[in-house]
Amino acid sequence: MNKMIGIKAISFDGDGTLWDFNKVMRHSLHHVLKELKQIDPHAAAMLDIELMIKIRNRVAAELKGRVTNLERIRIAAFRQTLEDIGRPNDALASRLNEVYLKHRFEDIELFDDVLPSLEALREKYTIGLLSNGNSYPEPCGLDGMFQFTVFSQDYGVEKPDRKLFQITLKKAMCTEQQLLHIGDSLHDDIAGAGNSGIRSIWLNRKQLKNSTGIRADYEIASLSELLV
Repeated sequence: MNKMIGIKAISFDGDGTLWDFNKVMRHSLHHVLKELKQIDPHAAAMLDIELMIKIRNRVAAELKGRVTNLERIRIAAFRQTLEDIGRPNDALASRLNEVYLKHRFEDIELFDDVLPSLEALREKYTIGLLSNGNSYPEPCGLDGMFQFTVFSQDYGVEKPDRKLFQITLKKAMCTEQQLLHIGDSLHDDIAGAGNSGIRSIWLNRKQLKNSTGIRADYEIASLSELLV
């Protein structure tokens, strides 16, 4: 079955779909710890990347439903991290946040199939970015690639909320039947698209077993499969 029959626009998830979010996040936190070691070695000695991730996730859970801006969540996490180790310092938290964001965006490495696939697809389809993240195309080496972008933090709702997919339809100027959404998250991308009447493709790069009740219309392991 041809995945692209009747399709006029394609929306792509960002983190985990176009680049390895966990890799760039850990890389960025490594640089944060290097900076902290120079400024406050005692504080740095009490932290590691795993603990910083754990604190960030706790802060995000506490703010869920109230804050969708990921940069606000990240700086709140750095403040909480310093408080947790008994070294509260808002100015230092702001500096660590600056270091993190610099590497978080500038050091993103796209998966090898991304640029060739996007460049080929944009010749035939309107393509866009639909993300719960905060990686805007310009600092990520994708400036000018997309005809539309939809970021949850700009609208106060997150995938799988139908509202975000309705916004995407308006931006893409197409109907539900004409949009195809591609992402790596069964819960956010596939369930969100399905509940909105939009066809979906699960990008399963690691060939994981789907033990949920969520089913995509199609499944691929590489974006290059879209070009066949």
